[in-house]
Amino acid sequence: MVTAPHPTGLPGWLARLYPFPTGSFHTPSGARMSYVDEGPRTDEAVLMLHGNPTWSFHYRDLVRELSPFVRCVVPDHVGMGLSEKPAHYDYRLATRIADIEALAERLGLRRIHLVLHDWGGAIGFGAAVRRPERVGRIVILNTAAFPSGRIPARIRLCRIPLAGEFIVRGLNGFAEPATWMAMASRRLTWDERRGYLFPYDSWANRIAVHRFVQDIPIEQGHPSRRLLEEIAAGLPRLSGHEKLILWGCRDFCFDGSFLSRWLGLFPDARVERFERAGHYVLEDAGADARARIRDFLTRPSSP
Repeated sequence: MVTAPHPTGLPGWLARLYPFPTGSFHTPSGARMSYVDEGPRTDEAVLMLHGNPTWSFHYRDLVRELSPFVRCVVPDHVGMGLSEKPAHYDYRLATRIADIEALAERLGLRRIHLVLHDWGGAIGFGAAVRRPERVGRIVILNTAAFPSGRIPARIRLCRIPLAGEFIVRGLNGFAEPATWMAMASRRLTWDERRGYLFPYDSWANRIAVHRFVQDIPIEQGHPSRRLLEEIAAGLPRLSGHEKLILWGCRDFCFDGSFLSRWLGLFPDARVERFERAGHYVLEDAGADARARIRDFLTRPSSP
């Protein structure tokens, strides 16, 4: 069920950065998902998918940039952002994909352009390879949609049983460090930092941050491994779609090896490297990155 957009009721300092009313959608598994829906009411939209530990706040300035021209739909994955954070939910890749597919269907989206970052890559491509005929242009931002054994030691630490949960949920040792580790060319302002951390203010509210970390399918027998392999095998179905890769070259997690994988998969993709940007490339590269995405997504299609 989708309900009409409603005011967020956010504190003033956050509402100034994130001034959007939000809609509410109940996923097939029964949790409430919050989403931003700005711009012209058509069945064509740019779907922006965030990763961990961010939320739709990550795309706030890009929504402002694009919404005068095209509809922008930006959900908060269940357990993240302003969405419900249930203690008992199947926080796995398959459920994430099903949630996004259901939201797109309920909103009547028939043509979807994608902007994907971090875990948003696996989720968005997971949906896209199933219905490539509904997908338009694709923007790839420091993400992956294929298995990899490369994972920083600091993230491995957060996956250790019991200790990892205490670090992520008890000490906020994933979301809080990300506010500086994911940046390279500048520091987030105090309010930007508070904005990223706003949804994750307690043990209970950090459940999905931890579950995302647990769901990284490094091991062959991991519950999400087979699905991620199937997504990777399906990526050639999207080879004919126009793609823009914007890459922060100082990313501590998605390093150059991931970019090389993307270029091997999609050699015709347009690539913009930001040498001084980190994992939060939209924050580090700022207006330059947003302008390139706007031009890519709004220019007329080739005949």
